[in-house]
Amino acid sequence: MTPEYYSARIAPQLVGLGLLEAIPESSIAALTDPNDADGDGVSGRIRTIIDPVTGQSRIGRFGWNGGQATVKQQVAGALNTDMGVMTSIFPSPDCGDAQSREKNGGELDDEHLDKLTQYLSLLGVHARRNTSDPDSARGEPLFDEAGCADCHAPTFQTSDYHPHAERRSQMIHPYTDLLLHDMGVGLADNLTEGNASGAEWRTPPRWGIGLTEDVSGGEAYLHDGRARNLNEAILWHGGEAESAKQAFEDMPEDDKDALLVFLRSL
Repeated sequence: MTPEYYSARIAPQLVGLGLLEAIPESSIAALTDPNDADGDGVSGRIRTIIDPVTGQSRIGRFGWNGGQATVKQQVAGALNTDMGVMTSIFPSPDCGDAQSREKNGGELDDEHLDKLTQYLSLLGVHARRNTSDPDSARGEPLFDEAGCADCHAPTFQTSDYHPHAERRSQMIHPYTDLLLHDMGVGLADNLTEGNASGAEWRTPPRWGIGLTEDVSGGEAYLHDGRARNLNEAILWHGGEAESAKQAFEDMPEDDKDALLVFLRSL
């Protein structure tokens, strides 16, 4: 039987999580425009969550809807929701209202959770490829001119204070603003998450996207894998990304190809 509320998901990429965590909250907040004050049709907003450890308000930056603030919480959340493994962060099972939610003290101890978090935090990002390709060089400004960079922000400077020294004080190019954007009815579902509506999605990073086929053995993009290639992924964009999609559709074919070559170089 089809449940009343559901939404398919594919696994997000794991590279660069520690670098995303090292972006200062002030840098993310500087990109917000919840009321579209500049009139460009893009109104990204912060997903604010309550830190399950400290009880403090934090910026959610991980997960398809920005539901977790730190790598450790994202790992613990995935263990709980996807695998039924409890930790000290999420000690109760993720189950329906009709089921018991008794705490059991956790199934993965803090030592192993810390080691798993450290491993994922330090996974590196592959260097950009084919930078001398003239089509790639021509596609990069087209990406910006189409408005793609309004959400897929190319560059950040990481904080000086991340727990891992390897992630501090770096200029990084993740192509995300880590904000929620309304992507329109075409990508919407009825499964809300916190204060994120079914049409709102956190901008996913685009670094490493050109390696998708080699790493995964095939191509599948967007939150549910419906797009079979990058061209389809762009054409599924709507809502706040409608104008960027239209700009891509209106390009001459050789410009479209150049933009896609650029994306595959990331």
